Amino acid sequence: MTSEYNQWHMPYTPAKEFNKKVAYFSMEFGIHQALKIYSGGLGFLAGSHMRSAFELKQNMIGIGMLWKYGYYDQGRNGDQTMSTNFIEKNYTFLEDSGIEVEVKLHDNPSVKVRAMVLKPEIFGTVPMYLLTTDVEGNDYLSKTITNHLYDSNYLTRISQSIVLGIGGAKIVEALGGADMYHLNEGHALPAFYYLRDKGVKKDQMVFTTHTPEKAGNEERDGRHLNRCGFFGRYLSEPELQQEMVNGGMINYTVSALRMAKKSNAVSKLHAKVSRDMWKDYSGISEIIPITNAQNQKFWQDEVIEEAHQEKDAKLYTKRKVELKKDLFNAVLNQTNKLFDPNVMTMVWARRFAGYKRADLLLNDLERFERLINNEKYPVQIIWAGKPYPYDFYAIDIFNHLVHYSKQKSNLAVLVGYEIELSRKLKCGSDIWLNTPRITREASGTSGMTAAMNGSVNVSSNDGWMPEFSKDGINSFVFPVIDQNLPTWDQDKIDSDNLYDILENKVLPTYYDKPKKWQEIVFNSIDDVLPEFGSNRMAKQYYEELYK
Repeated sequence: MTSEYNQWHMPYTPAKEFNKKVAYFSMEFGIHQALKIYSGGLGFLAGSHMRSAFELKQNMIGIGMLWKYGYYDQGRNGDQTMSTNFIEKNYTFLEDSGIEVEVKLHDNPSVKVRAMVLKPEIFGTVPMYLLTTDVEGNDYLSKTITNHLYDSNYLTRISQSIVLGIGGAKIVEALGGADMYHLNEGHALPAFYYLRDKGVKKDQMVFTTHTPEKAGNEERDGRHLNRCGFFGRYLSEPELQQEMVNGGMINYTVSALRMAKKSNAVSKLHAKVSRDMWKDYSGISEIIPITNAQNQKFWQDEVIEEAHQEKDAKLYTKRKVELKKDLFNAVLNQTNKLFDPNVMTMVWARRFAGYKRADLLLNDLERFERLINNEKYPVQIIWAGKPYPYDFYAIDIFNHLVHYSKQKSNLAVLVGYEIELSRKLKCGSDIWLNTPRITREASGTSGMTAAMNGSVNVSSNDGWMPEFSKDGINSFVFPVIDQNLPTWDQDKIDSDNLYDILENKVLPTYYDKPKKWQEIVFNSIDDVLPEFGSNRMAKQYYEELYK
């Protein structure tokens, strides 16, 4: 039986203002707990975008990768420290589109790439084409390209970009082509080179840059990429010279910024940081801010929403206790600790990376011990998150927190931070702790979905926070410090400020002024929606990037 998705097909007549055909390329999509093809924020963002595009009846498709082992399954070793497990996934709900294309990779002239379709009715997204090289007729090495999201092998990573970019562009061609090609981050850069050669015009290509982190802006040797087939054909020396920067390198972000008619950063602050970061490179496109957002329908608890609409504090409190109990069952199951729903609960949960400072609370152990042993204002703290499987510095921080919290009845470190646990943490927490070093977090969307569920942000003023926060009214924000200070000094000042905020503002308000606390919670939900809901974002892309 032929799939109706072997050509450009929508389950609805697209809305007039969203009629342009857009192909959206992303290395990861966080669509549903059961579809493990994401690692973190970039995926959650892309997943929310696909849901909102569907809700708004946009004429858009997603192009992604079908990762056979996902990112990784986060488990525990015998001593409760973190283990990294790679378990094969099979998705019988995906449909074979019947479309297969070939790409040239390294010395192999014809690696087969097949597109599996996630149909809209499965999870409420626009049609999504997930690419795999685990295909009959490919040699063993080619079959393993789509095994692991962000594979640690240098050559495999390059191959993944070629499969997503050139393979993805060829899939879109087979579907009948698109009006706009949107790269979410630089991973699919080969698409732009391939499309440019095919006569696709500059004003059909747009780009989203996501991170000020060096590791997130890939840079690789130009001659080596040329040999690998990165550009869709072999570039002559003068052609290659035109593309290279920094002494013979191809910087994925610079190339994408140059080839796109327009690009966007993912918050207003990030747009400033990005413009400054890339200002010395010639020929880059304008970088506008389109702040990241998350899908309300998917992430917000319905009863919390109802309580907020009615401004019903009683209903809110009753529901919050239920949601806390649900979260605390997960805590009990994983750590054998009984948490109390009447105690203020703080959560730090996101990807573990050094600059996000999961252990900032432990900077001054004396003060931290005072905080967690305060009988007048008791607290419970939960950490969760996945480090990159080979980021041993971040894994070490994770394990340090495991060992430190083991014997403490009000501290817990959870594994398995994926969509389901993320939802429980956002719904069941009172405080959402966000501690990146300033300007290092491009947007940071977890605090948005936490706020939708009445979890109050306590945060450094980074990413999306300057657009949202009203200190003491809808959140609590660290005082601004000089970001040029040595990191050691920044961490010292920020941790001192964090203890002060918790001891003098957050805990006394929560316990002594419950009415005031409830007001902050409702203000927070008021201000996060609709401004940081992804329907606004999906609209803005059509109005400002695709027009």
